[in-house]
Amino acid sequence: MAKYDYNVIAVGGGSAGLVSSYIAAAVKAKVALVEKHKMGGDCLNTGCVPSKAIIRSAKMLSYAKRAHDFGFKSTQVDFNFSDVMKRVHQIIKEIEPHDSVERYTSLGVDCIKGDAKITSGNSVEVGGKSYKTRSIIVATGAKPLVPDIKGVDKFKYLTSDNLWELKALPKRLVILGGGPIGSEMAQAFARLGSKVTIVQRNEQILPREDDEVCDLVTQKFIKEGIDVLTRHNAKELQKNKLICEHMGQDVEIEFDQILFALGRQANVTGFGLEELGVKIRENGTIKANPFLQTNVPSIYVCGDVTGPYQFTHTAAHQAWYASVNALFSPFKRFKADYSVIPWATFTDPEVARVGLNEKEAKEQNIDYEVTVYGIDDLDRAIADSEAHGFVKVLTVPKKDKILGVTIVGAHAGDLISEYILAMKYGIGMNKILGTIHIYPTLAEANKYAAGMWKKANAPQGILNLVEKFHKWRRG
Repeated sequence: MAKYDYNVIAVGGGSAGLVSSYIAAAVKAKVALVEKHKMGGDCLNTGCVPSKAIIRSAKMLSYAKRAHDFGFKSTQVDFNFSDVMKRVHQIIKEIEPHDSVERYTSLGVDCIKGDAKITSGNSVEVGGKSYKTRSIIVATGAKPLVPDIKGVDKFKYLTSDNLWELKALPKRLVILGGGPIGSEMAQAFARLGSKVTIVQRNEQILPREDDEVCDLVTQKFIKEGIDVLTRHNAKELQKNKLICEHMGQDVEIEFDQILFALGRQANVTGFGLEELGVKIRENGTIKANPFLQTNVPSIYVCGDVTGPYQFTHTAAHQAWYASVNALFSPFKRFKADYSVIPWATFTDPEVARVGLNEKEAKEQNIDYEVTVYGIDDLDRAIADSEAHGFVKVLTVPKKDKILGVTIVGAHAGDLISEYILAMKYGIGMNKILGTIHIYPTLAEANKYAAGMWKKANAPQGILNLVEKFHKWRRG
């Protein structure tokens, strides 16, 4: 057998690479992790963590503006934007130890800092030194997509990478893109005091969600002073001005800062894949088989660089398959399981999804029944002055098997966990209905949705017999 320095080398220190190396070390493999910049990747440094930190600060301001809803005549919050950003960076620092070199070294991972160059299917070069490895896991993530429009190369723009360098609040902020990132940042910055305009080329923001979801979020945005411009196609950037085409006419939108939130582009170049002939899909991600193995058999891949889902939690999910398959193939290997994929958009109200929604079920010609429970009816939501949103469940017709769930409302990202578990392990609506939920909590919404499903699917024949039985017992 050939001799190797490592069983596996992971390239990239974001969620996918961290989890891959963690799992490899946990099963006593010799593993190295190569990161050229900051451990933790985009999620810690420029994505999930800073965005949720600023969303939380903005949420506190929104509560202050709603003082009357909570029984107060008025309230006033004095703040500086720079202090808010200091808090964001402080939170990053507090979480950094979770993903640090020190922690992973203590777990048994050799952390190597520098630019990786994959020189063969079994070797990685860093800083002029070559390391031999039985397998390689590519976990290089993705970067913000920059639109190819006139004038963009001459303009200083914001992306999720450099947004956190802002020291002053933009008076007028244009956000190009109405997906999750664009929508979250639009609301956060509007609440902090920016005049925000979302520019979206589709007919609605959050285009992957059902129409009523988008309508609810859009109305909340408009109420909070955000300009939502749909069906606007960006054409050109001029000095402090974005030119868009809308219904055959040019529209000029002035701004002080512009943020591109148009999705992410996989990092696939500059570290050796081209020379090795690793195949790339048309969408720019690394092509892999169901075992997350590329066309170079010893090279595996996971996370944003391969997709199809660009979430931190799916990167970690894929990392298990990539690391186990890289370490134990051909003796044992597993196909990546995408059967139950959840996600959330942390707007206010939050939007959480797992499985199919109506839009996807119709596109795929899948029969379904729909049950909707309005959270405006829920005691705890009323007590919290958060009585808005809904739980929407798609089930197999005449059965309690769950096909998908959408929850819109306060803490939707937390509430949907019950349905994620149910779908993963084949738990149906009957068992959710038969489970005790603490009163008064927002989680009761899940039980009440199950109750509405049961009412709609009640066995009428049995009920008719029971009615006759009760009549007989009355004499």
